[in-house]
Amino acid sequence: MLRKFDYFVIFAEMRTGSNLLESKLNMFVDLQSVGEAFNPNFIGTPKTRKVMEVSLLDRAQNPIPLLEKIKQPSQTIHGFRYFHDHDPRVLLPCLLDLRCAKIILTRNPVESYISWKIARQTGQWKLQNINRRKENQKIAFDAKEFSEYLTEIQNFNLYLNARLQTTGQTAFQLNYEDLQNQDVINGTAQFLGSTGEIEAVKAKLLPQNPVALSEKVENFPAMQAELAQIDRFNLARVPDFEPRRRPVISHYIATSRGSLLFMPVRSGPVETISQWLAALDDVDLSELLTAFDPPALKSWQQAHPGHRSFTVIRHPVARAHYVFCTRILSTEPQQFSRLLNILGRFFHIKLPENANDHAYDLAAHRTAFMQFLRFLSANLTNQTNIRIDPNWASQSQIIRAMAYNAHPDMIIRENEMDVYLRALALQTGYSSSAKVAAEPSHTPFTLDEVYDDQIEALAQTAYATDYTTFGFGKFK
Repeated sequence: MLRKFDYFVIFAEMRTGSNLLESKLNMFVDLQSVGEAFNPNFIGTPKTRKVMEVSLLDRAQNPIPLLEKIKQPSQTIHGFRYFHDHDPRVLLPCLLDLRCAKIILTRNPVESYISWKIARQTGQWKLQNINRRKENQKIAFDAKEFSEYLTEIQNFNLYLNARLQTTGQTAFQLNYEDLQNQDVINGTAQFLGSTGEIEAVKAKLLPQNPVALSEKVENFPAMQAELAQIDRFNLARVPDFEPRRRPVISHYIATSRGSLLFMPVRSGPVETISQWLAALDDVDLSELLTAFDPPALKSWQQAHPGHRSFTVIRHPVARAHYVFCTRILSTEPQQFSRLLNILGRFFHIKLPENANDHAYDLAAHRTAFMQFLRFLSANLTNQTNIRIDPNWASQSQIIRAMAYNAHPDMIIRENEMDVYLRALALQTGYSSSAKVAAEPSHTPFTLDEVYDDQIEALAQTAYATDYTTFGFGKFK
């Protein structure tokens, strides 16, 4: 029978039952897990010298030959256990390999953390003989340590799931309690491609601490209080349905003579900062460096040791109003003409027919801007058939995208840019710098004329991520 998989990997963490799962899978004649093959501290098990004739030293130099031996076709399907802190060089090759079966084994993180603390305290990591069990000494729950432990586990599992999703794969999910169900174990073996089946047999490995958590933790009430503060269902998370973006490197701007790199966020004070950069070198705007792609950016960074990169963020409601005035109301070529019909038909935004439309007064502008904010709220959560344009995409998403190629080492708020830009100029060798020009007002009406609590509330709904990420308060 043609096998679906050549090999398998058990993604787990310490004290989740991975040893027990491995021992049960190894009872099948055509399955063989070789332990923690890529543990940085040992190979297979702490007492093993070689796995498949590969030594610890050989694997440390290059782990791929061992991976190739594990996946080599044979009568037996081989696999290994992998934890989040194992050799990262084999992780991606396994995740991208459709011929690699993935098992994800999880356990209640509180239980695994306590079990880990006990094992570390007693030095007993496996139990095969009940008479050799070391007496359970209570451990002290450390809230900070547990938080770090939980974050590591969660981040690793999020990474695994994201990779599997983007490659169209499905992992076999197991929980610690499932390991006591022989039908589940047989089902796991069948998933891996085993043709055998085993009856329930007494496991070689025994539970080490089969008592209630209250008997394992000396500060149990304090632990309960700390755990009660954890948002188990992530209720405080700001919904984020905005697709991930790639950086628009071609829009980066650098001084022609100095070592300042501006990484613009669209619909921010881009023209104002460009003029300031040109004034630093006393050159025309056309002499600023703008022809960037990844290789050119890398070359510029290497040629300018001590360079500084920065971006400027604008208050979300001010940025939305800028987009509304310059992209929706404007009659200039940059106007989003196709969007106008949609905004009118589906979001009932009444816009002026021409620049001299006297019916479009302050009240009409306020109403139209509010409807535009409602459109943004729907658009940024993928509830419209209009793509999320970089002119109004969330600033947090845009800045996150920049990290693909370069991090801005300073994020400046628009209302503070005069002070911080001058400091950047001094840090990069400029003896003085011109004052940053004031941003022009946007017509036909300024934001100050229409802003109120209702508009602020709509902006906070549309740009919840930006408000949370950057700590924006009210516009005024």
